[in-house]
Amino acid sequence: MVSTSTRIGSFHFDNCLMNAAGVYCFSKEELEAIDTSAAGSFVTKTATLEARQGNPEPRYVDTDLGSINSMGLPNLGIDYYLDYVTQLQDTPNSKNHFLSLVGMSPEDTHTILKKVQDSAYKGLVELNLSCPNVPGKPQIAYDFETTDQLLAEVFSYYKKPLGVKLPPYFDIVHFDQAAAIFNKYPLTFVNCINSIGNGLVISDETVVIKPKDGFGGIGGDYVKPTALANVHAFYKRLNPTIAIIGTGGVRTGRDAFEHILCGASMVQIGTILHQEGPEAFTRITKELQDIMSEKGYQSLEDFRGKLQYLS
Repeated sequence: MVSTSTRIGSFHFDNCLMNAAGVYCFSKEELEAIDTSAAGSFVTKTATLEARQGNPEPRYVDTDLGSINSMGLPNLGIDYYLDYVTQLQDTPNSKNHFLSLVGMSPEDTHTILKKVQDSAYKGLVELNLSCPNVPGKPQIAYDFETTDQLLAEVFSYYKKPLGVKLPPYFDIVHFDQAAAIFNKYPLTFVNCINSIGNGLVISDETVVIKPKDGFGGIGGDYVKPTALANVHAFYKRLNPTIAIIGTGGVRTGRDAFEHILCGASMVQIGTILHQEGPEAFTRITKELQDIMSEKGYQSLEDFRGKLQYLS
């Protein structure tokens, strides 16, 4: 029997597929729809210390090859999501979940993480170092000195399982430099990638989204090659104790297969989930299982990270 089960740190998941933060995760109702689907887990909307309205609309548009968005971190605040996942973990047969969070400043980040550290929540936390769509706020993960300093401060007090959501890197030396930093800390996972920041989509003679004069994060088919490159680059460079979650351009079971082949332990879907709804998990899971059966693979470990090169 083909199995798509997987592990992140000490946490088991019956299926390797889940949503990407930002899609189908704003409210308890949306999260419940993911939780009761074929997905192996969900991640909450990236939470800030206080609730945020986000950027003005239109701020998300589907395109021919994916999507563009500049959401601006709309969310209901850390207390809303922390309370929900804490309650869920105590229900019978509960799946393991991910709580996504970010501070609008380093001080906010520490306040939020200390709140989680002091809470009863025992699940996984994803610290978003890569939000590209908040005007005036740079992506932390592109500043290696700041990233190193922030992680050093975080791990001085945070003792629960923690991973980071990363933006795409485009230079080999940046993979080397980033991995050297991440390998210094007891990270449970890294998530590659967030959307490619500051793309521009035009309809006739006008931009298609309102914030930032139309500049927004690009997702969907456009980003899969970049996502696969980041997954594989970090798979080759990170300590084997740090799992990799692959995100970007996953529309079919074949796309998920390629993320795992590059080294991903879990795979998140975003744009196609927004377009199809939670039923996408059933379709993509079956397509992945069919590929595994055709190739004689019984588990993800049979092919995870075993990308072949040309001689």
